[in-house]
Amino acid sequence: MKSLEDMTMQERSLMLYFETCAVDLSGRVDARRMNDDDFAIARRWDKEGFIRFGRICSANHNSQGQHWCEPSHEAWHLAHQERRLRAERSIRRYERTCDR
Repeated sequence: MKSLEDMTMQERSLMLYFETCAVDLSGRVDARRMNDDDFAIARRWDKEGFIRFGRICSANHNSQGQHWCEPSHEAWHLAHQERRLRAERSIRRYERTCDR
């Protein structure tokens, strides 16, 4: 089982990108937003079952991407944890009316 502490920042970022793709694009991945290291991580994760990753049939290629991803239950859980931690670290640069 993976933990956020064992993941690099690049892996965390890629995991969140895949989560966004899964939610917003039905799993479609735009490979233009990935580098060679990201592809290596994606292939490793696919073999491990952490995230399923592959190519979309050529008849279904479009400008949104030619690859797909499907996070595992574990990946969904860790992505939620990472998003929560990022939100807690973010600095609010506005004043809320309830703070007055």
